[in-house]
Amino acid sequence: METSPGPWIDALRHSHDRLHAVVAPLHPGQLEQQAYPSEWSIAQVLSHLGSQAEIFDLWLDAALSGTEPPGREAFGPIWDKWNARSPQAQAADALSADEATVERFESLDADQIAGLRLNLFGMDLDAAGVARMRVSEHAVHTWDVAVALDPAATVAPDAVALLIDTLGPFIARAGRPDGVQRHVRVSTTDPERNYILQTGESVTLTAADGEADLPELRLPAEAFLRLVYGRLDPAHTPPVEASGVDLGDLRPLFPGF
Repeated sequence: METSPGPWIDALRHSHDRLHAVVAPLHPGQLEQQAYPSEWSIAQVLSHLGSQAEIFDLWLDAALSGTEPPGREAFGPIWDKWNARSPQAQAADALSADEATVERFESLDADQIAGLRLNLFGMDLDAAGVARMRVSEHAVHTWDVAVALDPAATVAPDAVALLIDTLGPFIARAGRPDGVQRHVRVSTTDPERNYILQTGESVTLTAADGEADLPELRLPAEAFLRLVYGRLDPAHTPPVEASGVDLGDLRPLFPGF
């Protein structure tokens, strides 16, 4: 896992620029069309990214000042404010708020980066950890918007290259066990990785050790990332190779967010 904040902040900048390029030309009717999450429009996805940009600013304030981050009671008023905006305002304001947050990450100097610490949701995060949280959310929600306009859209390659090595802890928190015992070798391309996915009473992902004879799933890293984030439905699945395992049995393990 990349532990320097620089690559994460660069990926965040690229993700913002991609989002801006996708959203800026949209007319009001397009903003109100359904995004990838069936319950959200494109404008609502942008509203979520805008509200989270404000929340990340609060977290950065706490991390830089050494104070406790705000609790969930601070989030409701922010969400209410964004939800009350028109679709056009949600889109425009989200791009502005997001740009400001990216610029704030980019403006951190060496001393601020070295001293940045945030205890959040039971995690002790440094600067790379905070930036990683924003990239994981931003890159995937940017895809939620992009794929509504272009069914062939993929998650940005630089984000995939970073996030692929964070999936073990993510799966441990977000996987939904179904009680079925499985040991599956997962082999990815672009970048190449080899894992063992284990299911049963829990869902875990660990680096593959040796050449065990197991059921195997071979797919692009971008597709595996979307599987784990609950975004690899049949209509958005590239060619995969599955031996002794059914991809349809794995999808329910990862409900997404």
